[in-house]
Amino acid sequence: MSIPGAIIVPHPPLIIPAVGGGRERGIQSTVDAYRAAAKRVAAWEPDALVVTTPHSVMYSDYFHISPGLAASGDMRSFGAASTRLDVRYDTELRREAIALAEAAGIAAGTLGERDASIDHGTFIPLWFLRAEGVDCPIVRVGLSGFSPLEHYRLGVCLARAAEKLGRRAVFVASGDLSHKLRRDGPYGFAQEGPVYDEQVTQAMASGDFLRFLTMDQGLCDRAAECGQRSFQIMAGALDGLAVEPELLSHEGPFGVGYGVAVFTVTGRDDSRRFENAYIAAQRNRLAARKAAEDPWVKLARLSLETYVRTGRPLDRLPDGLPDEMLRARAGSFVSLHAGGALRGCIGTTAPTTESVAWEIVQNAVSACSRDPRFPPVRAGELEGIEYSVDVLGAPEPIDSPAQLDVKRYGVIVSRGARRGLLLPDLEGVDTVDEQIDIARRKGGIAAGEPVRLERFEVVRHT
Repeated sequence: MSIPGAIIVPHPPLIIPAVGGGRERGIQSTVDAYRAAAKRVAAWEPDALVVTTPHSVMYSDYFHISPGLAASGDMRSFGAASTRLDVRYDTELRREAIALAEAAGIAAGTLGERDASIDHGTFIPLWFLRAEGVDCPIVRVGLSGFSPLEHYRLGVCLARAAEKLGRRAVFVASGDLSHKLRRDGPYGFAQEGPVYDEQVTQAMASGDFLRFLTMDQGLCDRAAECGQRSFQIMAGALDGLAVEPELLSHEGPFGVGYGVAVFTVTGRDDSRRFENAYIAAQRNRLAARKAAEDPWVKLARLSLETYVRTGRPLDRLPDGLPDEMLRARAGSFVSLHAGGALRGCIGTTAPTTESVAWEIVQNAVSACSRDPRFPPVRAGELEGIEYSVDVLGAPEPIDSPAQLDVKRYGVIVSRGARRGLLLPDLEGVDTVDEQIDIARRKGGIAAGEPVRLERFEVVRHT
């Protein structure tokens, strides 16, 4: 086999003794499992490593693969500058993988490197592997904002490149699990943290790679994981291969989940090609979601799809809309997601049309065509778009941030003519301070400037 196996490993800097200064003993199970995984890789006798890391260069619409002949790195950012290593890049394997990715329509390459040094997500696995005598060239792969399927497909290309060149390549998926396991941890606690860790380690233990692709993106975001997309690329690299899965350890005493798993390839197994299964699962999920849409979301969908397919906005409202959509006036936001990632969001903070219904029609068109962060939605994307509609209540002035609640209230921050708004209950916005800071930045208001605060409630339709 071109790929004899793969490992999933975390990258806590303190696991390096020169950084941890004894604290690494607090995750001794992870240390022991890491060493065992490194011994397993050494036994596979690889002549190349493919390392995926969330801490290399990352773009929303491009997979960055590190360029050059070689690179070096150290742990100076963590107080241990003398702990360093040098790596060689497998330029031939990298070139072949990029060619295959481009042929498959995947945006990947060596452009846009901002820092050539080895990141700690790559450094830490290599440090353990070097201790076991593994010192072969590597291909370092960053993650992207693409869908789980695109990450999986990149993994397929990496494996095919190794096979084409006759490389005995081991895949190293670097990534921590949830960063929100404990209230006294550095990132706090979210109830989704332990749930995520349980689900992802079950997938590791069972070898159910489809779970890596289909886990709820909202759960992943709220759990603040960093390894999921590494695991998805690894799943693609093992496409069509039978594996013996072993979860060697899982712990999170410092509030961040660390999992170590080994996957030994034992042969071929065409039932373990997960692309079509993922597509079918997504189609079924989206169909069920569409069937459950209420009139607010149905109208947003109708407006957007009409505009994308015909180039013209709706000129009349559909029959049967609730009276409250026709008689009330209010601002609204239409948000679009595709593959778990934001695809557009535009709204109005106060009514600009004769009814909520027309407000939604207008903002759906804007969300798909006028959000400056994204290109216009194409017809081929329509099947995979998920919608939510927020109808805003009237804003009310407040005297202090203590009157805000990130789950219940949105916030408007004003300074003269400058104005920034943030909706409530957004993924990744956990505190009032974060909410106000983001709204300030959206309004171009500096952190030290005095501001006027308003809050508002929304009714969210999904």
